[in-house]
Amino acid sequence: MAAIIPQPEALARFRQYLENFVVFTNAEWTLFSEQLYQRNLRKRDILVENGKICNEVGYILEGSLRFYFVKDGQEISNYFCFEGGLVSSYSSFLKRTPSFPTIQAMEDASVICFSYAGLHQLLQNPLVALKMERFGRLVAEYLICCYEERVVTFVTQSPEERYQELLQKQPNLLQRIPQHYIANYLGITPVSLSRIRKRIAAAPISKKLALVA
Repeated sequence: MAAIIPQPEALARFRQYLENFVVFTNAEWTLFSEQLYQRNLRKRDILVENGKICNEVGYILEGSLRFYFVKDGQEISNYFCFEGGLVSSYSSFLKRTPSFPTIQAMEDASVICFSYAGLHQLLQNPLVALKMERFGRLVAEYLICCYEERVVTFVTQSPEERYQELLQKQPNLLQRIPQHYIANYLGITPVSLSRIRKRIAAAPISKKLALVA
């Protein structure tokens, strides 16, 4: 999983995505992009390992990753990330403490990364220091909101509702992710997930359209 230099089109995609947080001038982007590198992961490769400090924040160009922890010898998936989004064990990244989750590729994936050392270096540069401070804060807010949304859905939605919402966001989910990962993420057994899928498949067309509206 060696780091490589991202292609210009990949950097352009990342720069466009970052406009959700901050807009870089060309001079600022040149400084920032010098700190970027790309990791190409194979299916089941580990990006962040439990018990080790997370040193990177990544933008997923292609592929998907899962967050999981191990309890009583069983892997429990508690979050998924897909292309077009950020991925990191951000608390570990910021606090320099061991990561609780492991982050693993569920399929081949490409991720543009910047490191803690690179971010710290940019924070020392007066040309971009203020913007990087704002960027770091907004990224933290984004990731916190993602995790909070995950917690809220567990409190307010049934497993079937969570599954339907997941399908709305990722319609081809079942072709990309093993069913046992999805069941684990939903907090149910694979057998229960099969029953949910059968109920949805047997629902009248009008009801299915209402579910995805």
